[in-house]
Amino acid sequence: MTSSPRVDQQATGYSLRQAVCMVRAAELAYQGEQTIEAAAREWGFDRVRHHHTAFRPPFPLQDTQAYTLGGRDMIITAFRGTEPAELRDWLSDATTPPWPGPGGRGHVHYGFAEALESVWPQVLTTLKEFRDNDQALYFTGHSLGGALAMLAGARLHFEDPKLTADGVYTFGQPRTCDPGLAKEFNSAFTDRMYRFVNNNDIVPQLPPEPVFRHVSALRYIDSRGAVHNTMPLIGGLLDRGRGLTADLLAPASDGVRDHFIAAYVTALEKAAEQRG
Repeated sequence: MTSSPRVDQQATGYSLRQAVCMVRAAELAYQGEQTIEAAAREWGFDRVRHHHTAFRPPFPLQDTQAYTLGGRDMIITAFRGTEPAELRDWLSDATTPPWPGPGGRGHVHYGFAEALESVWPQVLTTLKEFRDNDQALYFTGHSLGGALAMLAGARLHFEDPKLTADGVYTFGQPRTCDPGLAKEFNSAFTDRMYRFVNNNDIVPQLPPEPVFRHVSALRYIDSRGAVHNTMPLIGGLLDRGRGLTADLLAPASDGVRDHFIAAYVTALEKAAEQRG
């Protein structure tokens, strides 16, 4: 993993530069504690808290991992993702009923709810401890981590509104909740939720509709690396087809290749550089 530009802790609103910082923070969640702490110092954060809970079989995930960075003007909590194959098999299991959503709003995928629940007391305690200067608060994550970041934002807003997040950035996030919670979340997080999908990434296509629904605020990365605020039906289908044929030797792997965190980092850094 390469070095990220120093995080602008006083940044407000959406920008590609902010997206680069958040995707780098999501990427960092896959690293060890020492690497995370070194990056925190480089980015200007003086406090770090690690969150980790292990699961016992038969729960399909081994653990939930996240970290929180605390600075003078910003707090970031980033959740770690998991391997695409493991996540795909898990999300294809429709035998378990959904979990009641935060604050009684709708329902969420049981696995996401249980994974977040396992670390939520640690995260919430840390946020309340670190937020001693009315800092801006951000959640971020890739893959499973994106689902947990979105759900963490929902829990904070609907269960403890005084700590509502200023921004939620997710990358390759699977469908996380039912239409009821999606509607409530979209209303509460207008101009604060940004859900990035890289071309043919397979994970955002799971779990299946209509039981589960994506939240809004899509940022679609096309096959050329450009970032769009929407994905037109016809143009999007043509672009996804272009992505599938970009690697003629292995077209079937495009959905997995587009899901890797490195693909998101490369695309967003390139887009931010081109926009200037």
